[in-house]
Amino acid sequence: MLALKLLDRLEETLIGTLMAVATAVIFVSVVLRFLSTMPVVQDVAIRLNMTWAQELCIFLFVWMAKFGAAYGVRAGVHVGVDVLINQLPPRSRKIVVTLGLLGGVLFTGVVGTLGAILVWEIAQTDQTSEDMEVPMWIVYLCVPLGSYLMCFRFIQVVVSFVRTGQVPHRHLGPVERSPSDRAQADGEAI
Repeated sequence: MLALKLLDRLEETLIGTLMAVATAVIFVSVVLRFLSTMPVVQDVAIRLNMTWAQELCIFLFVWMAKFGAAYGVRAGVHVGVDVLINQLPPRSRKIVVTLGLLGGVLFTGVVGTLGAILVWEIAQTDQTSEDMEVPMWIVYLCVPLGSYLMCFRFIQVVVSFVRTGQVPHRHLGPVERSPSDRAQADGEAI
């Protein structure tokens, strides 16, 4: 259980860090682009040269998406169409949900394995990214790592579902209406 809690925490920290770094890089890049139009600071802004910022942000968002998908499986926030499944008798519902989850295990396991093969093959080359010149195998490493983590999360959900009959589901509270929405509903002037 401690190892799972550490993995959960690592997953959340990684996603949060990737988001924070991407946000900071985009912010600095935009500020420098704005400042580069001002003659007083133009030379400084140009010397800082952040042409690599867009490429870095793309890589960060790809990594964030792969690990965010695994988090989504664990937290039960993936979109699912279960209107028909919920109409099935309990035994049939359990079979259909289990098969769907096992399909997720199979799919993410295959994608992880194909991603690992891709990373291995790219690592045998000298291919680097265009702006940052980072080895591309590092960039693509998120595919097997994120897919295998997602596969593991699907396995966790399958085991939990077989034991309890429940899949993780994020229960959101009611949406509060703004004061202006309440005033309009009550016929008051804004």
